[in-house]
Amino acid sequence: MAFGTPSSYEGIEDYYTRIRHGHKPSTEQLQELTNRFKMIGLSPLIELTIAQADELYKQVNEVQSEVEFELYLGFQHVAPFIGDKVREMHENGIREVVAVAMAPHYSAFSVKGYHDAAYEVAKEYPDMHFTDIMEWWKEEKFSDFWANNIKEEFSKIPEEDHDKTVVILSAHSLPEKLMAIEDTYKHQVADSAAEIIKKADLKHAVQAWQSEGATADTWLGPDVQDVTRDLYQAHGYTHFIYCPFGFVTEHLEVFFDNDYECKIVCDELGVNYHRPGMPNANPTFVGSITDLIMKKLELN
Repeated sequence: MAFGTPSSYEGIEDYYTRIRHGHKPSTEQLQELTNRFKMIGLSPLIELTIAQADELYKQVNEVQSEVEFELYLGFQHVAPFIGDKVREMHENGIREVVAVAMAPHYSAFSVKGYHDAAYEVAKEYPDMHFTDIMEWWKEEKFSDFWANNIKEEFSKIPEEDHDKTVVILSAHSLPEKLMAIEDTYKHQVADSAAEIIKKADLKHAVQAWQSEGATADTWLGPDVQDVTRDLYQAHGYTHFIYCPFGFVTEHLEVFFDNDYECKIVCDELGVNYHRPGMPNANPTFVGSITDLIMKKLELN
């Protein structure tokens, strides 16, 4: 289960309306999002999510021989929708389901929504049993991937500049009001970042937030752009490595929020912008989900 993205410019309004829980965006809001998509040439999110699903399907069937897995992929905001896939599974005789949300950290704002979409339809089918994968950031291969990618990015920077290099690890910001209902997301992100920092043996690193929504709510901060300016003023770093580890593929919020907006800040400050490649369908990264599924189902 994944977020989804429009496959055409004509589909942006419907997509945006779904994100806004049925409320159509204003003309200005729609134009702003459309402009962002045009800057990056739409988004490869759908294709990359399919590749991730295919890699997971391959792995779960290769690492054990007790059961045969079938693959179903549903999206929250574009077709094929999660609920429709639940109906399709039942029609095809599937009764045991492993529900995986393609987001490593749990939040009631995002991951719960994926599972709720599945369960709303599953109410019609009491003979279906679900095993939920709600979070998988604790798996070794998740932090291994990011630590190794950050180290690789460091290898591209002259060694004499390493002490003037800082890593900013970021995840998607959420409204602060969610923390009042005991949402664990903020703490998971902090612990996850700390583990990556430890594995990568980073001397200069901080955790921040990005991609704040356009609402009147107060969102988790500080934002990556503000952090960039603050770190430069306080320490004079000349190289900034941005690691959006809360995301799982190259897509709009990485291309625009990092590669465009953060790059603008770096250019203004006269410093160097760097970003490791995103996980996409990397076997080690996807293996973190495979490992957790094997543990949950007690398969060898």
